[in-house]
Amino acid sequence: MNLRKKLRDHAEVHTGALNDILFILLLFFLIVSTLANPNVIKVSAPKGKSDTKAKQTVVISIDKNNQAYIGQKKISLDDLEKELKVVLARETDKPSVVVNADTAGHWGDVYKVLQTAKKLGASAVASVSAN
Repeated sequence: MNLRKKLRDHAEVHTGALNDILFILLLFFLIVSTLANPNVIKVSAPKGKSDTKAKQTVVISIDKNNQAYIGQKKISLDDLEKELKVVLARETDKPSVVVNADTAGHWGDVYKVLQTAKKLGASAVASVSAN
């Protein structure tokens, strides 16, 4: 009768420290992703009473110096129709244009952008901030 226990080594990987590191990285990326803002151009938008969100196919920003941007690309308002036509041609669904304008900017330019977008067949929205 063999009374000795058979001693076998079991290969074991300690993952306690790895779990801690992965948890910290997950928290870091979650926090950073909530702070990311797709609107790169800083504008002071007017305040509105209700918050309506439109699907932002194309974002046109107009800053307080009346400089226009499609996304991050600076454009002149004279070339707006040509540049916007190129961007809207890439869209498969009915495109929507969101105009992000500074309150100190000239709102006649915003109106021009909205009319140009409608002329090209896109739905146009002027973005305002909710209170």
